[in-house]
Amino acid sequence: MTTARSATPSTARAINDRLALNLLLEQGPLTATELRDLTGLSRPTVADLLDRLQRTGLVALVGERGEQRRGPNARLYALVASHAHIAAFDVRSGGVSLVVADLAGRTLAGAEVPVEEGGAPDLAGRLVHTLLDTARGVGVERLHTVAVGAPGLVDPATGRLNSTGKLPAWHADLLAELRRLPGTEVILENEVNLAGRAEYRIGAARDRDTFVLLWLGHGVGAGVVLDGRLRRGFSGGTGEIGFLPVPGTGGLPSATGCDGGFHSLAGSAAVCDLARAHALPLPGGDVLAAGDAPAAEAAVRAALTALGPGEPGGPFLDALAERIAIGAAGICVVLDPGCVVLGGEIGRAGGAELAGRVERRLAELSPLRTEVRAGTAGGGAVLAGAVLTAGDAVRRDLFGEP
Repeated sequence: MTTARSATPSTARAINDRLALNLLLEQGPLTATELRDLTGLSRPTVADLLDRLQRTGLVALVGERGEQRRGPNARLYALVASHAHIAAFDVRSGGVSLVVADLAGRTLAGAEVPVEEGGAPDLAGRLVHTLLDTARGVGVERLHTVAVGAPGLVDPATGRLNSTGKLPAWHADLLAELRRLPGTEVILENEVNLAGRAEYRIGAARDRDTFVLLWLGHGVGAGVVLDGRLRRGFSGGTGEIGFLPVPGTGGLPSATGCDGGFHSLAGSAAVCDLARAHALPLPGGDVLAAGDAPAAEAAVRAALTALGPGEPGGPFLDALAERIAIGAAGICVVLDPGCVVLGGEIGRAGGAELAGRVERRLAELSPLRTEVRAGTAGGGAVLAGAVLTAGDAVRRDLFGEP
């Protein structure tokens, strides 16, 4: 038999503090009266928690609500967003993007660092130096948490980055350098998982507890959210759909390479080949020769401007949607997510037009009803997801979040 127990006074205080802090984070400055109305707590309890939180430095009195009667009930209290600072990295083979943000997740500064193939010998140290210089430029001397989004498998048990391809050595060196920063927690996450978290919290899947982000860029991948939880799998490999065997590639993937898998059907090089096959005209010369994500994005955008009768845009988008739907069907018949969000450079470029074509083709391939949406978290989805992840970690520490 389970014995019911009431919360201890200290536990109740922690719960009330956390409730008030989250309201101030989400809604901005509030009066004591508004906090009482939103929390259902008594006047003495709210007065006590506001006094306690001001003493910790997490909350400050910032003014009065003008439309209310002047006096104690009109005083405005706000979260002190400068109480802690975070940073986020989006690490790619060709460059690094980083931002510094406050406790509320507001970006204070950012930097872009291009990286030559292979990287310089002291690249990791230079990147950390850039981070610290960027932070000091906005008056930040200490970073509470740094979240890093990188390609590859992040082992849920050890937190180590394992490659499914040929990641440059400086990726691991950067993590080692960041972990040497005193008093700073470093969180590593797969970059597509971070983009999925951004779509879930601030993007196209805000109304969904279960969905899959299908990342279409230089490579392909998936972020899987089931029942409100990001799923990583036993070894961190959930969503490695570049290795998914599919028809139409002329081969099969292997344990050491995804050529012949879904990557060969919908990765940027394959999309550029498809654009050439449809004689899709592109301004600015043959950018398709690069075969990279920007070239594939340019091809999709060009197709959207060539949708008239007899023009190549429609047939190209139909063929691309066919390819994407094949990979999406492999996911849907196993997970039944009910919603697929198209992200990455190609997914974002295609927008609702491409998403609609994929949805219609997917309905022909699978008996499971699945909505397909275009991602709305933007080109900075990985960074946005990293900021959200770092912010969650700070709140667990400072707010006592479960």
